[in-house]
Amino acid sequence: MDNKPLILLVEDEEGISNFISAILTANDYSVIKTGKGGEAISLTASHIPDLILLDLGLPDMDGIEVVKNLRKWTAIPIVVVSARGHEREKVEALDLGADDYITKPFGSAELLARIRTELRHSNKNTQAGGAEAGSITVGELRIDYEKRCVQLEGKKLHLTPIEYKIIVLLARHIGKVLTHDFIIREIWGPYTNETQTLRVNMANIRRKLEKNPAEPKYIITEVGVGYRMAEEV
Repeated sequence: MDNKPLILLVEDEEGISNFISAILTANDYSVIKTGKGGEAISLTASHIPDLILLDLGLPDMDGIEVVKNLRKWTAIPIVVVSARGHEREKVEALDLGADDYITKPFGSAELLARIRTELRHSNKNTQAGGAEAGSITVGELRIDYEKRCVQLEGKKLHLTPIEYKIIVLLARHIGKVLTHDFIIREIWGPYTNETQTLRVNMANIRRKLEKNPAEPKYIITEVGVGYRMAEEV
């Protein structure tokens, strides 16, 4: 029996499709390929892949529509493959339920790292029913959910309630990019526009968290999209 993780690759440019497929196969993944959105939906239903790599620019339907359709009936991880400079499309895809995105052109190491992250998250949720551990540690940063305490290098950080909520939200989705709108909805509610407030809070968090706030290690800015907490530093 073949226990290799199955990746559904949805990419209509043959050269890119062959390049990605070769990388995946060489790293012990099974791959099925299509260049069309409609067929991607059918293949997802028939093959139940472990992860979907989805290009947004497809000939028969917009990749955004594929995400919308899939998220009506499956939680299979979706990593969007996007052309450089299309922040609006990335944000829309993430808000509709895509799990991550990777920007063309990209290296094989980055691609494989993003896939590993999503498969790891998916396996944890399957095995634990979405249950979370009582604490999480990244480098010198430790977050204890039960004690509502954040420590850096063994010293407790003095955070405002909002700052603590933002850190916990990022930690619970560690490794994933969260859009500005998603963070704002989760922290302040669905009917607010706190973009500037979010930026101010993030700047304050980084002053407390990072040795060099201009080059953050723990909370990474995804320009034009949102923020991601690093899984390792």
